Order: sequence, then structure tokens, then C-alpha cells
Amino acid sequence: MNFSNLNRSTFIEQASTQQFDLLVIGGGITGCGIALDAALRGMKVALIEKNDFASGTSSRSTKLIHGGLRYLKQFEFKLVHDVGSERAVVHRNARHIVIPEKMLLPIVHEGSLSAFTTSIGLLVYDILAGVKSSERRKMLNRHDTLKAEPLLAFDRLLGGGLYFEYRTDDSRLVIELAKSAFANGGLLLNYCESKSFVYNRLGKITGAKVFDKLGNKEIEIRATTVVNACGPWVDLLRKEDNSLKGKRLQLTKGVHLVFPYEKLPLKQAAYFDVGDGRMIFAIPRNNITYVGTTDTIYNQDLNKPHCNKEDVEYLITAVNKMFPAVALTPEDIVSTWAGLRPLIFEEGKSASELSRKDEIMISESGLLSIAGGKLTGYRLMAEKIVDLVAKKLHKSYGSCKTKNYRLSGGEFENESEFKKTLDQLTEKGKSENIPASKIAEWFYRYGGNTAIVIENTSKFRPKITDDEKLFEAAELVYAIENEMIWFLNDFMIRRTGKIFFDIQNAEKQLDYLSNFLALQLQVDDSSSQKDLLATKEEFSSTLAF
Repeated sequence: MNFSNLNRSTFIEQASTQQFDLLVIGGGITGCGIALDAALRGMKVALIEKNDFASGTSSRSTKLIHGGLRYLKQFEFKLVHDVGSERAVVHRNARHIVIPEKMLLPIVHEGSLSAFTTSIGLLVYDILAGVKSSERRKMLNRHDTLKAEPLLAFDRLLGGGLYFEYRTDDSRLVIELAKSAFANGGLLLNYCESKSFVYNRLGKITGAKVFDKLGNKEIEIRATTVVNACGPWVDLLRKEDNSLKGKRLQLTKGVHLVFPYEKLPLKQAAYFDVGDGRMIFAIPRNNITYVGTTDTIYNQDLNKPHCNKEDVEYLITAVNKMFPAVALTPEDIVSTWAGLRPLIFEEGKSASELSRKDEIMISESGLLSIAGGKLTGYRLMAEKIVDLVAKKLHKSYGSCKTKNYRLSGGEFENESEFKKTLDQLTEKGKSENIPASKIAEWFYRYGGNTAIVIENTSKFRPKITDDEKLFEAAELVYAIENEMIWFLNDFMIRRTGKIFFDIQNAEKQLDYLSNFLALQLQVDDSSSQKDLLATKEEFSSTLAF
């Protein structure tokens, strides 16, 4: 059976009639990572997400699998070691969406980094993160730094350092985890909201009453253990459990701005000193360059974090100072996104000073809650939680198996096999009159599953003569049949990232895709129009600052 909401009635019946070892609440990177780990160990696991998978923080990060170089300043050596080492693991298990990215670190007058501290810092980073020799740091003089990036402020420049991080698509990583968990026996439902917990006579948690938003009905899911992996919403569930005691969250907001590449034509990604203790990324990606992030305390609506004028001014000022020739203005922005970091509150610390370490809270009812952490460290966080669950279940489930598990679409043993598969898919695409550039775009989104998208183009070609519409339809059908989408936003934001990385072209396709989606799902005109309006509003909101 496919991982598709076309099979939802079967999934809901399974959820309401079976007894699970583990119920995970929250379908972001942490929750889906936990579901996969548990499923691979043989646990009977269910996961629910009140909106779409990755609809919170996990689609709104800087989209890097990085080791947290700046945490060396805070002497968080274990954190740097753990997440730095994990970069290679995540890359190996999902090569199609975790790509090595050369990063330039400029050293400037009046900056917080000197050539000496940068060199030592990058050396320590290489050692702690276990960086392979081909990706180790290289220090540059002023001339070579300018050669690497001519747009830098030459009058302030002293030199630079080159090192590697890994670029990713955060929401794609989440959906590949979800698909992999499902393939190993997990039951994962989006648009299914926890309404209240269920307890036994001893006050121990035994499940949850949940509301299926798509089926418009309430069911009860029974589980021996419940994990709260709700990111920014973690404390709300702890409050529901009457266990909001001791440690609590402090949310901080991170904003990113997207510019056309010609407005900020960097030769490679840069990570630069702002001068207030923060560091900012500027990352070229296809036809755009995005910049971020901010770090401010956030106490507003959890469901609607947004970019405001202060965020725009802060980031544009920082970029123009480091790359003065570009002279960016707010009018150059084509899209934005804002996300919330669910960090652990520490008295007297600013947003930037709060630790990125993860924490597990265990309530008297047995509810396990996890918060903090970084995208890069999701697998280690999941391992810790599932170890606890296994101990609680008093069964022998064995050790974690995710370190060497290739995610859906990324089933390649090595780089040679990865490249060979891309070549084979390119040849297959050629026989279907699909440009190599389109195959590459799909491959770095779906990996080996690109073969299914190509088959979809063949299936729909007799009916759709416009190539652009044909290719969009082929992707959309793949997402319907294999990635649990139901709304247009699921596809445009979290399955393809078009709202961030190709927003102007994507807007032109909204009406067509809305009609096509409605036809495939057999929804009525009223529901389809409501969905289209919500998507157009989402697109408009990216520039509502």
C-alpha cells in the first residue's frame, strides 16, 4: 500500500483499532526520526501531525546540515563533535538531498574573528567533526579571498577561510524519513491533531484522543508510550499533561530573505561576521541566493511566525556591509520565511546565547518530551528517545539501526553508484524528451524515486501537450501517490520548496495545479477554490513585511 492520503480510511482504521508500542506526536524532523528508529527496531509505532509533515520549524531552517561552528565560541565542544560528526552520516544516508557545500568565512577589520582564531577554530572544528581530508579547512590571504569572492568589501578584508558544510532541503529530509518509517511498518498521519491524553487508573498515559481533520472525525489511539516531539508546541502538550514543571522552552525566531541570483551573485556560500556577535549565511542556490538568519526572542502566535521590517533591515544592512557593491533593497526580495527554534530557557541569556543542546523531560504520567537540538542532530536525538522507550517496554529491541540506513530515494552505497544512477535516469529522460536539467532537478529532490516521476510523464504525455505543465503534473501525481499530500501548499512549500526557490514561476502554475490536484483527489469545486485561495495567500505572505 502506498504512503498516500488516498488510502487514508485504511490508515485511520488501523490507528483506531490497534495497540501501539509508541505514539509520537509531532511530524517534524525529530518526530519522523523517532518513528523511523522505532520502526527499524521492530516497535509498533504510530505518528500524528496536526498539519502537514515538516510544517513547523522543520521546513523553515537555514537548510543546512552543519556542525555549528559558532558554538565553539560558547565552548560547546560535545555539541560541535556530535552534530559535526553527524553531517557525514546524514549525507551518506540521503545523498540526493544532503550536498557538500564549500563555505567562505571572510575575516574583516573590526570583526570578532582574527586570522589566528579563525584558523584555530576551523582546525578544532575539523578535528571535533572528524572532517575527511578533502573537506578540511584552507586559510586564504586577502588576495585569494577576493579571488574566491570579488563582491566582498575589499577595504575591510583581511583574509578568509574555506571549509565545508552540507546543503539540504529540510522538509524533503523529513518526508524521506516519514516514507522510510512507513516502509518499515510505521503508521504516520498528517492532518491528525491530538486533542487530549488518555490515562489509566494510576494516572499513566495510555494514548490520545485525536481529530482527523481530513475525515472530520475523532478517534482514540492507544499506545504503551507517548512521545511529545512537537517542537515549539512541546510546552503546550506538557501543560495539557499537567507536567509543565522545571525546564521550559524559550522560542527564538529565525528569518531568511530570498533574492534573485543576479542581485546577489555569490561564487559560493559565505558565512560572515555581522559585528554584534552573530554570524549570517548567504547561500546561492540555483537561480536565487538566500540570506539568514536572525535570532530574536519570540512570544507571539506559534502558528504564524513572519518576517517583519526590522528583520529585513537587519539582514539587508549586514549583507550590504559585507558585499557593498550589491546595494540590496527590500524591493529586491522575492520571498521570505520565518521559523521558530524550540530552545531550552536559561536565565539571563540572550537569544543567540541559548544552548542548542537537546533535552528530554519525563513527566509523572510517563509522557516523554524532547526539545532543543539542531536539524543536523535529529538522528542522535531519536536514538536517545527510542532507547528510553525500549527500556520502558521491557523488551529486547536491539540497538539503533539508523546510522547506516539509506533513506527513501537515497539507496546508494557510494558516490559512484549515486552518479551512475543520475546518468541512467538522464538517459531514460532523454528517451521521454525530458531535458537533463529537469532530470537533475528531480534527482536532487527525489533521488532514485525520480524513475517514478519519469514514468508519470510518459503516462500523462498523451493528455498534456505543454511540457512545463506535464512536468509539474508528473511531480504532483508522485507526491499524491507517495508523499501524503492533500493540499496545494503541501506540494508547493514542503515537497518542492517552490515557494522559496522558484516563487515567480510557481505562481504562474497555481491555477493549473489546483485544478489538476482537485481532479486527482476528486474534491469538489468549493474545497478546491478554498485550497487555491489559501495557497495564494501563503505566497503573498512571503512579502508581507
